[in-house]
Amino acid sequence: MQKTALSALFVLMILALSIGIVGFSLSSENPQAALTAQNYTYTVINTYPHDPNAFTEGLFYADGFLYESTGLKGFSSLRRVDLASGEVLQEFSLSDQFFGEGAALVGDAIIQLTYQEKVGFVYDKTSFALIKNFSYPTEGWGLTFDGENLIMSDGSSNLYFIDPETFQQVKALQIYDGNVSVSRLNELEYINGDVYANIYEQTKIAVINPNTGQVKVWVDLTGLQGAAANSGVLNGIAYGSEGDRLFVTGKNWRQIYEIKLAPNS
Repeated sequence: MQKTALSALFVLMILALSIGIVGFSLSSENPQAALTAQNYTYTVINTYPHDPNAFTEGLFYADGFLYESTGLKGFSSLRRVDLASGEVLQEFSLSDQFFGEGAALVGDAIIQLTYQEKVGFVYDKTSFALIKNFSYPTEGWGLTFDGENLIMSDGSSNLYFIDPETFQQVKALQIYDGNVSVSRLNELEYINGDVYANIYEQTKIAVINPNTGQVKVWVDLTGLQGAAANSGVLNGIAYGSEGDRLFVTGKNWRQIYEIKLAPNS
């Protein structure tokens, strides 16, 4: 083989190797980027009454009751609610200066955020007695607990992991659908290793891998808002592990829906 042919072959080999290395670098930088989120739909299992005056910001289920954090200044509260009747069994009203937001259960304490006041509250779960407050640097939107850290949203594309004892940030995680960041993350619920997040002013829930920040599943809840017969946006996710029960509602909705999810065929 002539020297020129050998030289050309050598250059091609180097070029091919370089392309392979570059390709490997790009894929290694974001190994989850190629993942495509699945699309899920829902079936309504049960419908329960919901206070149409409740501007729902936070929701969780524990010990057979719904716990709800409501918003708007002058109307913000923390509530224990009977699921079947919708009756408010216990309520703590926030001072008029505060706009209530997400809430989560940590042991025997309920943690509640506020919107722009950058103040959070810790209550005794049984008595709703205020134990203490704490501060954080961002707006407060959604809140849940993964068994180790609080997970908080602020309306951006970030989730913040917070130590439940010190209330110091452990890490921040940006959320993506493939290579596209997902913003307006709102009310949160930690369910079987995933974070379920309402997207503000959309009838969709993102199911997020909290280790990678990738959206695994999009749940399309189109139709529930119309059935609620009001204009409030979808907001509120609660999960009961006993019976694998998933509940959703919205701001000022007249109903809470128990639903089952399935892949959209």
